[in-house]
Amino acid sequence: MKQSVLIHPDDNVVVALQPFQKGDTIQENGLKVRSDIPAGHKIALRAIANGQPVIKYGMPIGAASQDIAQGEHVHTHNMKTMLSGELAYSYNPKRTVIDHIQPRTFMGYKRKVGRAGVRNELWILPTVGCINDVARTLRQRAQSLAGGAVEAVNVFEHPFGCSQMGDDQEDTRTILADLAAHPNAGGVLVIGLGCENSPVESIRKAMPPYDEARVRFMVIQDVDDELATGMQLLQELADHMQNDRREAVSADQLIVGLKCGGSDGLSGITSNPLIGRFSDKLIAMGGSTILTEVPEMFGAETLLMERCETEAVFRDTVGMINGFKRYYEEHNQPIYDNPSPGNKQGGISTLEDKALGCTQKSGSAVVRDVQPYGGRVHKAGLTLLSAPGNDLVSTTALAAAGAQIVLFSTGRGTPFGGPVPTVKIASNSALAAHKKSWIDFDAGRLLTSHTMEQLTDELMDYVLSVASGKPTRNEQNDYRGIAIFKTGVTL
Repeated sequence: MKQSVLIHPDDNVVVALQPFQKGDTIQENGLKVRSDIPAGHKIALRAIANGQPVIKYGMPIGAASQDIAQGEHVHTHNMKTMLSGELAYSYNPKRTVIDHIQPRTFMGYKRKVGRAGVRNELWILPTVGCINDVARTLRQRAQSLAGGAVEAVNVFEHPFGCSQMGDDQEDTRTILADLAAHPNAGGVLVIGLGCENSPVESIRKAMPPYDEARVRFMVIQDVDDELATGMQLLQELADHMQNDRREAVSADQLIVGLKCGGSDGLSGITSNPLIGRFSDKLIAMGGSTILTEVPEMFGAETLLMERCETEAVFRDTVGMINGFKRYYEEHNQPIYDNPSPGNKQGGISTLEDKALGCTQKSGSAVVRDVQPYGGRVHKAGLTLLSAPGNDLVSTTALAAAGAQIVLFSTGRGTPFGGPVPTVKIASNSALAAHKKSWIDFDAGRLLTSHTMEQLTDELMDYVLSVASGKPTRNEQNDYRGIAIFKTGVTL
C-alpha cells in the first residue's frame, strides 16, 4: 500500500495515507518526515517560504504563514487562507462534453404527476413547530398502516412556521410545500394549527403540481379530535397507496443530491472524486444531480463558473456565491471561518483546501442551472443549489429540490439521515470498518484494492439498488429528519 499520495504534479505537498512519526522516511519519494503526522494530513514535498502558496490539487489552498521546511507537517499552525471579501469574476468557459450512454433502469414508483419515486412512504408534515407532538403521536399510531405497498410512516418535525417574517417565512413555506409534493411520498398528510403564519392553505398554494389523491390537509383547531381525524385521513391515504407497485423506470428519472460532511484529508482524494464520477455517469444517462453547500465552494467557485453552460448561468452562479458572502457580512460574521474543528483534525487546513475537495463531487459536467434556496430542479444535468453547508439543512434542501436520493461523503462519520435515503460514503476504510452501522459504501478501497472505474460502476449498481428499494443505513436505523434554513428575526 502507498504511504502518501501526490494529487497533482504541480503540488508542493503530499497527503499522508498513514500516520508517520518523526524521522520516518516515505517510501514513494524518500522524504524524511520532520514531525509526527496523522493520516490525511499534508507534508511539505519541498521547502515553502513564508508567504508563498501551498499547492494541492494543482491550485493554491492557502499561503505559508512562516517558513516551512521539506518534510514538515503543513497545517493550520503554519499556513493561512488567501481568501477575503467578495470578488469580481469574468466568464471564461472551459466546458467538457459528456457523451450520452444508454440509461439503465431501476424499480421505482411511477407517479401521475412529476418524476418517479424510489420509496412509497406515508409522510406527516406539520406546518408549525407547536404541533410537533400531535404529528409525532399520529406517526406512532399510524405504524399499524405500514406494510404491503406502504413502506414506512414518517413524520418530519421542525420548530418553525410561525413568528417569522418576510423571506424567512417564505423559505419555510416553500420547503414544506416542496416536500409535500415529493415523489418518494405515496401519501402526505399536511397538518396545521390554524393560527400560524404558515397556515395549511399557504402550503397548498405554494406546492408544485401534485396528485390530489395523494395529499390530505388538516387544521387541528377546526376538528373536534385531531388524532381521530388525522388517523382517518392517514387511513384513506394508506388505502390508496396499497395499489402502488414498483416497475421498471429509466435512470434518467433520477435526481441525486451531492453532499459531504465531517470531511477529512482523504475526502478530496477518494469519496468526493468517486461521487463526481458517479455524477458524470448518471448525467450521461440523462439523469440529474444537485450540488449545494455554497460556503464550501468559496475558493473553488471559479472551477464551477468555467463549466457554466451559458453566460446567464455564470451570472447566476456569481450572484449565488457573492450573495452568500453578503449573508455573512450582514450578520457581522467572518466569511471564511471554515473548516470545522473536525475537518481540521482530519487534515483540512483552510477553506480553499476544503472547497477544492468538496466541489469534486460535481464531476466534470456542464453546470446547466442555478436555483435559489427552496428552488427545484428544472433541467436535466448538473444544478447548483443555494443552501448552507450544515448537513441536515442542506440535505433537506436537496430533497426539497427533487432529489430522491442523497450521496453523502464523510471522512469522520455521522449517523443522521434526511427525508430521503441518505447514502453514507466513507473516504477511508478504517471509518467504514469502525462504523458499519452508519456507512453504506467504502470509497477508501481506491487506495488499496480498486480502480476508480471499478468503484464508479459499483457505486452506480448500489445507487440503483437503493432506488429499487434497498434500505440505506439511516433508514435501517430510523435516523431521519429535516431542518429548515433560518435566516430572519423571530417575533
